[in-house]
Amino acid sequence: VNLMKYASRVFLLPILHNLTHLPTASSFVVAASPNSNTFTNSLPRRNYGSFASISTLRKMSTAVDHTDKAGAFKRKQSKHRSIISKDNAEYPPESGRYHLHIALACPWANGVLSTLALKGLEGAISHSIVHPTWQKTRPDDDADPHHGWVYKSPGDEPLKNSLGHGSFKCDDILVPDEITGSKSIRELYNLAGDEEGPFTTPVLFDKKTKTIVNNESTEILKMLNSEFNEFATNPDLDMYPADIQDELQELNDNLVYPKVNNGVYRCGFAKSQEAYDAAVKELFESMDILEERLSEQRYLGGKKFAWLDLRLFMTLVRFDPVYITYFKTNKKRITDYPNLLGFVRDIYSIPEVKKYLSIEHIKVHYFTSHPVLNTYAIVPAYDGPDLEAPHGRENL
Repeated sequence: VNLMKYASRVFLLPILHNLTHLPTASSFVVAASPNSNTFTNSLPRRNYGSFASISTLRKMSTAVDHTDKAGAFKRKQSKHRSIISKDNAEYPPESGRYHLHIALACPWANGVLSTLALKGLEGAISHSIVHPTWQKTRPDDDADPHHGWVYKSPGDEPLKNSLGHGSFKCDDILVPDEITGSKSIRELYNLAGDEEGPFTTPVLFDKKTKTIVNNESTEILKMLNSEFNEFATNPDLDMYPADIQDELQELNDNLVYPKVNNGVYRCGFAKSQEAYDAAVKELFESMDILEERLSEQRYLGGKKFAWLDLRLFMTLVRFDPVYITYFKTNKKRITDYPNLLGFVRDIYSIPEVKKYLSIEHIKVHYFTSHPVLNTYAIVPAYDGPDLEAPHGRENL
């Protein structure tokens, strides 16, 4: 028995990379016993303290697991896809009913929280924010090696990486899950009946039915933009202008998402030289195209700030402080693209975007959560270019 106990620990290190998932697409959490509050007592009864079955462990996957035979990264699709709408009797828009679970390090989730602020919906939809350093999500189960996002409170003891290195504070940005009492995103998914994941952020959770409504960021953005306007303090902001929506969607589908947003992950999590070479070539060809496009217009669609600008910003603002090192996207920096740099500074100057942009959370997450890539959790010094400098794009 003792041999098997220690063998499981020896087994963990070589496969740890395959058992973790991308910050932008997944969030794993501790599955602890429900606490005694009213909410969790009303949830379906499951033995959350018990060990996960071998079959469940095999089925649980993370974004990093998904590569093809050529070693190219293939992101797994989100699977919780219900839509909040006045036409949907199951999930109608209501103030105070829904809750967002957010990892600020994750560009997809970060964009959702920024949109919540931009629309003035923080009083209608509550949110929680996880710690940036992944932890073991079932710390009492030696046979369950899963690591992911966990909840902590400001002022809690600092966390170490999964190998015991580093010390990463519990800062004032953290917001624990006071809705379900979940200690991790994995536990939240388990409470909602999803035992396999991938356990991703953002999560749009329904307090009334105690279910996950949606975990696809692009769909959550659209819901925040249009379905809650009667509760918004900035209802006139339209992040999906009808006159440029088709143009933006085409640009997203053909270039921004596959070659830039997801392109950096295709570089960083490639498992063959050929897959990396193809991804990095497409990434920088696309960056050149975007640099030229933004030399003549302030935003991707012209004069109007829209959803795709926010999505691109969330990747570009992480590029120099993280991706050029961690994902090996080092042919050029954002600093080497004057128009992309000005674009990043322009979007950052929007107060609601700046409010939820944490370079510290971003850097700490990436550099402390994958020990196979950064064993000792050393966080590099460079924070990227000065985002407070004038962007000079007002007259474009």
